[in-house]
Amino acid sequence: MSTLHAAAAAISHVQRPPTMVPSNKYAFRTGLAKNGGPRAEEPVEGHDNEGEDEEVDEVVKEDMRRLEDTFPGISTEFRLLNRIGEGTFSTVYKAEDLKYDQYRNEWDVFQDNHNDDWANPPSKRRRVEGENGKSVPDGRGKTRYVALKKIYVTSSPLRIQNELELLHDLRGCRSVCPLITAFRHQDQVVAVLPYFPHTDFRLQYRTFMVSDMRHYFRSLFTALNSVHKHDILHRDIKPTNFLYNPELREGVLVDFGLAEREGSEYTGTCLCASTSYIRRMRYTQSYHYNHCSTSGPSVGYPKSDSRPSRRANRAGTRGFRAPEVLFKCTSQTTKIDMWSVGVILLTLLGRRFPFFNSADDVDALIEMASIFGTRRMKNAAGIHGQIFETNIPTIGEKGYSWEKLVKWSSCVEDLTESESQATRLLAGLMELDPSKRLSSKEALQHEFFTNPIEDDVEWGGPEDSGESGREDEGEKAGDEGEEDEDEVDMV
Repeated sequence: MSTLHAAAAAISHVQRPPTMVPSNKYAFRTGLAKNGGPRAEEPVEGHDNEGEDEEVDEVVKEDMRRLEDTFPGISTEFRLLNRIGEGTFSTVYKAEDLKYDQYRNEWDVFQDNHNDDWANPPSKRRRVEGENGKSVPDGRGKTRYVALKKIYVTSSPLRIQNELELLHDLRGCRSVCPLITAFRHQDQVVAVLPYFPHTDFRLQYRTFMVSDMRHYFRSLFTALNSVHKHDILHRDIKPTNFLYNPELREGVLVDFGLAEREGSEYTGTCLCASTSYIRRMRYTQSYHYNHCSTSGPSVGYPKSDSRPSRRANRAGTRGFRAPEVLFKCTSQTTKIDMWSVGVILLTLLGRRFPFFNSADDVDALIEMASIFGTRRMKNAAGIHGQIFETNIPTIGEKGYSWEKLVKWSSCVEDLTESESQATRLLAGLMELDPSKRLSSKEALQHEFFTNPIEDDVEWGGPEDSGESGREDEGEKAGDEGEEDEDEVDMV
């Protein structure tokens, strides 16, 4: 973990209060700072404001006791109340901040309904000092909660370092969850984050009206606009990574564990960066065009394929990956986040969660083909120098319009004017060609926000339609330790 410690020292002045002198027992407070929030695969449940009234399972109690025993000093700072999220890389606990009154908590706009302060929440946590230099309370006696994210030792030090650097650049950005502080003991890291009361998406999506969607996505696009201005790809946009409070009509974007700067994963220029003339020339010179295009789609695939495979960043969650990610594009941009937002909007309009439920990338491409049709999927694959072929008879050549898809999915005969307007936004987000897809700034300027149609009715579809009972337990896949068995071979 030496790499981890050196990375934290480079930006520790951003997160560490200069006046704080830690005790020997708790000296690790000045160590690593790491942002968190629930990871992509972590379910986040609704929260009770009174921690004492929460029913805690005995297994969870034992887990919290184990953390307090193995992490010296943490029990003097926080009182763990419950486990609110668990995933592959971390576990998140709700805790009471026992020393809240000893700090000037400028980040705390989450538990008070101060909408004026929401726009620019500072991420620093500073002690309040009296004339004699000693810490003094700031007059607040109300119980305050935080979220403690215990990061497993299996997390890559470079991944944590990358997340720290990105959060350093994103400090003060609107609707991006700030980091309060972080602790390190040996190879164990615990990040402290604001506890943001929010409603579980799985309880919201059936009752969301279009006016609710408008507030939801305005806040989400605002957060992404701040992130994309810094040329940062979040890479894991989905409902559990955007904690939305319907009362405040605001949300916060969390979990930058898979985020990266645009172009940092450079493995070669994708064909999508070339002109259409060059792409067409490459295709006409390919083996597929000269030997396979006239014989129709093959029944299977070669047992021994000598063609070189293409490797590209495939991080994200199943069902939310953009088509260029599935086609192994090596020149991915911030538009991959916009596709994921489109999937969320499709989920809300179609009243189905999760909407896409593929087992792997190949199944995900087939799901897209059933919507867009084989013609558009072949064109989308050609943009990235790939070939898309399928012999599934139920997949047509033309595909379907978004209006039909939303009506079929939500079991309604006609869409309201407001739903049609939202569907037009959906079409701009779920564009197969990333160059034609809306950016976060363009999305905020869409008529859905600038000229809203107030023609809203409650959804009248069946309560148990489709696969809505399935949870978003999509497997988050990174580039580490994962074989590309289902990769699409390049031409």
